[in-house]
Amino acid sequence: MDDPPGFLKKLLNIAITAAQPALCLPPHLPAPPAGRTLVIGAGKASAAMAAAVEAQWDGPLDGLVVSCYGFGQACEQIEILEAAHPIPDEAGLAAAKKILASVQDLTCDDLVLCLLSGGGSALLTLPAGDIRFDDKQLINDLLLRCGARISEINVVRKHLSAIKGGRLGAACAPARLHTLIISDVPGDDPGMVASGPTIPDGSLPSDALSVLEKYDLNVPTSVRRHLENPMSESVIVKNTSHAVIASSLQSLEAA
Repeated sequence: MDDPPGFLKKLLNIAITAAQPALCLPPHLPAPPAGRTLVIGAGKASAAMAAAVEAQWDGPLDGLVVSCYGFGQACEQIEILEAAHPIPDEAGLAAAKKILASVQDLTCDDLVLCLLSGGGSALLTLPAGDIRFDDKQLINDLLLRCGARISEINVVRKHLSAIKGGRLGAACAPARLHTLIISDVPGDDPGMVASGPTIPDGSLPSDALSVLEKYDLNVPTSVRRHLENPMSESVIVKNTSHAVIASSLQSLEAA
């Protein structure tokens, strides 16, 4: 081989291209609805995904997504918000409230198109129950530092959230919900990307407590009290579908 570094760079570019929303997203777009099309989403790639939707969608749409600072894209119909990652900030809290409010009062003729990618867990943050926002920031920091797997971290995040673990999806009813996912998690479990805000979840609050006990985390009282409350059970999401449109494995296979 005459140019090993050049060959490796070519493989890297091919792998990255395979996950570009402009290329991988359009084949997975659903048919337009009889009613309104609302786009929501969160993640490091969500702004690029929103731009890809705008470029390909046949008909009117509106909505908003939240991405990382500096990851914005120019969109005409979809509002792009930016917030902090990996520790949530007030901008992410405001974005989560705004996205949750946007799915109210939909009808069965409407379509919600949700765009999710890695980083969405931090960007879409809305504490459940009486958990304070600074407690949510603390638990995120503890989980990221303790060596827990991303699947374990996201189980805890789901049960401490008013929007993750399918709760955003449940709020979209009775509209049809279709989620497009760019996965960055091992195994590409769609419920783990961005902590599955629109994906039905089968985990239990006891699973989240087990993670905290496994890593001997000293968490705020409000966090433990919420997880011991049966009301923190995950919810059921109806009239929903999803597709993993890109993943690390797909990029590897392309290379």
